Amino acid sequence: MRTEFNWGIIGLGKIAHKFAEDLARMPNTKLHAVASRSLAKAEAFQQQYGATHAYGSYEHITSCPDLDAVYIATPHSAHCANTILCLKHQIPVLCEKPLALNSTEAQKMIAAAHEHHTFLMEALWTRFLPTTQKILELIEADTIGAIHTVKADFGFKPIFDSSSRLFDPALGGGALLDIGIYPVFLAYLLLGTPKTIQASVFKGATGVDEEVGMLFQYAGGQMAHLHTSLRAKTKTEAFIYGEKGTIHLHGRWHEPTSFSLLLPEQRPELFHFEWPTNGYSYEAQEVMQAVRNEQKESKLWTLQQSLDLMQLLDDVKASWVME
Repeated sequence: MRTEFNWGIIGLGKIAHKFAEDLARMPNTKLHAVASRSLAKAEAFQQQYGATHAYGSYEHITSCPDLDAVYIATPHSAHCANTILCLKHQIPVLCEKPLALNSTEAQKMIAAAHEHHTFLMEALWTRFLPTTQKILELIEADTIGAIHTVKADFGFKPIFDSSSRLFDPALGGGALLDIGIYPVFLAYLLLGTPKTIQASVFKGATGVDEEVGMLFQYAGGQMAHLHTSLRAKTKTEAFIYGEKGTIHLHGRWHEPTSFSLLLPEQRPELFHFEWPTNGYSYEAQEVMQAVRNEQKESKLWTLQQSLDLMQLLDDVKASWVME
């Protein structure tokens, strides 16, 4: 019986390199196949990471023998088509966030997973990090009391290139889908779906959202203050305010190795975690365990939660006011 878990990767950009690096550091895990629209690029990636197979088209990887799961790392606009391609061949899929361009696409992907009885999970890696697990544990233990406010930002300033995926509307560009998903995710994870959404947007020369400010209000009176930007490098911090205390997620909070617990009249308590990898190993491990257990979705980040998050992003877009 084969003990190694064989991964494939579709789309060989920057994040695919980080994922491949992490696979190489994990036991009983192998990069088995890679696929690009360029065979030369696939073969170069194959050589760099020791993959067994390289393909010059996404379709051809579906015929690869002994493939246990595929990580899809293509631009947002290709997630739906690439995911459904694999699911139709009953290949389990880990699809990079956001799961899709919109909730309509996400529904199609989830329907395909159900139809073909095949595992699907959104690669929202922050959900699986040990920091997130510990924070949820503290909240469950009522350490900071009932949460009343979440505050989170994520901003960086890339070099402007109208043809890059960040600024190209056809590729699903814009701050919200690329990095704004993280603050929205945190608010959803901790507070659920808001009752009302207010959002303001700045759109740049190519028409994509380069900055978005969001205010979520909840039926119980809770609030989430969220911000994302491609126009400035922000501190990228998050605060979870409870009735008894506060959790401060240090910058860059979506990939933290530490956070602080702040309680009244006490010194801050620092929680620090050492990662042996880039951090993508935790989502990969979740997929491997679920697939081996013949699960069709993750228990930590379900398909319904991915759909809810996608719908929230749709609702933000529907609510923003041009400035």
